[in-house]
Amino acid sequence: MDLLMVSDVYFPRVNGVSTSIRTFVRALVGLGHRVTLVAPDYGDSPEQAARDTEFGAAFEVIRVPARVLFFDPEDRLMTARALRGVEARLSKRRFDAVHVHTPFRAHASGVRIARACAAPVVETYHTYFEEYVAHYLPWCPAPLLRLFARRLSRKLCHEVDHLIVPTAEMETVLRDYGVRTPATVLPTGIDLDEFQDGDGQRFRASHGIAPDAPVVATVSRLAIEKNIPFLLEVAARVVREAPALRFVVAGEGPDEKRLRSLARTLGLAPNVIFVGNLDRRTTLLDCYRAADAFLFASPTETQGLVLIEAMALGVPIVSTAVMGTATVLRRARGAIVSGQDVEEFARHVLRVLRDEQMRATLSAAGPRDAKAWDNTRLIQRALEVYATARPDSATPSFPLEERA
Repeated sequence: MDLLMVSDVYFPRVNGVSTSIRTFVRALVGLGHRVTLVAPDYGDSPEQAARDTEFGAAFEVIRVPARVLFFDPEDRLMTARALRGVEARLSKRRFDAVHVHTPFRAHASGVRIARACAAPVVETYHTYFEEYVAHYLPWCPAPLLRLFARRLSRKLCHEVDHLIVPTAEMETVLRDYGVRTPATVLPTGIDLDEFQDGDGQRFRASHGIAPDAPVVATVSRLAIEKNIPFLLEVAARVVREAPALRFVVAGEGPDEKRLRSLARTLGLAPNVIFVGNLDRRTTLLDCYRAADAFLFASPTETQGLVLIEAMALGVPIVSTAVMGTATVLRRARGAIVSGQDVEEFARHVLRVLRDEQMRATLSAAGPRDAKAWDNTRLIQRALEVYATARPDSATPSFPLEERA
């Protein structure tokens, strides 16, 4: 199979969409398929170059010149002129399917190329935009933004031949929007082979954490919708009874300055360690292994891949269960589900930290839970979607001859 993927984001930009794309590509290339990815150019960097070549000749990355978004400087918007040239070249090729991963310029471009190639276009609905937009455009009325997100989602979903949604909860949301495009519930999963190693003591030593100190961690983009202030409040409550606690926050994002300030305001400056983005093949694994518990409370996840990563490495989890995280945690034996109440959540964390037998039981269950999310099994269903989706009469919002 010769597959084209189009996305407004990919590594070195770290987020769940980038991780999902990489997981798909690794599995597809491993099965002998070819993948071409169109994604923004983030500028010359060793990491970008390494990501673009890590899967060999069967993975072609076309980087498109892009500009910084004023409201989210981590992200890039591919320029229309550069995309026109890429579309003209790719429209002459023959792809078995086009897989779009984001709803912005990548969506319109992917639909145009697919129609020109007479290929089916599949789109993954990665992000619960209705819950995001109000955070990033606070000067607009939130109800109006949510209405706009619902209508835009419906419009874009009707322009593709098939949808991939990570969870049944997300499919229900789209059906409630009025979306009638055929859909397959297909979580991304993770490559379990990549989550076997990690040295927790090495991580602790490198960050000045005592070998016997209680440690909790979260791995997340530092953005307002991830609900990390709630976890800081939980940590402040736990510290009252476990003053040696260290809370490791791994990730970067636009909310980092505010989170650091909040940690100081809560008196957590000695307890909270912000470590930035970590290498997924080395230091990220060490970070997970260093934790006695993994904490998560985002209400907007369509899946929650970091929960599966923590499971695979045997880290006990304390988390809320909303949207995609509810699916991941529904039958998980290595996790404790909490309501979004600081006192309740803190009680669960303290139980895990104090009860060595409970930690051992949760830890042993995690890798068994993670097997349900093994991407080597899930990728076969993606191949079936690619093979059975058929171009229909859907009209792209910007026909090929009207590119601008």
